[in-house]
Amino acid sequence: MEYLTTAEFAEKWKVSQRRVAIYCKEGRIDGAVLKGRTWLIPESTKKPEDPRRVRKSGQ
Repeated sequence: MEYLTTAEFAEKWKVSQRRVAIYCKEGRIDGAVLKGRTWLIPESTKKPEDPRRVRKSGQ
């Protein structure tokens, strides 16, 4: 299995590296492992939904 870093996923998903690290820390990315100070994420991982962009129903 190939792994990519938060920097590589940030570029791929068009978000900040910090946002990818937060996804990892919150457990929202399956298979992400912390190796030292670097998150390693499986290459085939799909981008999780951003909770800040959820629309409230009825508005």
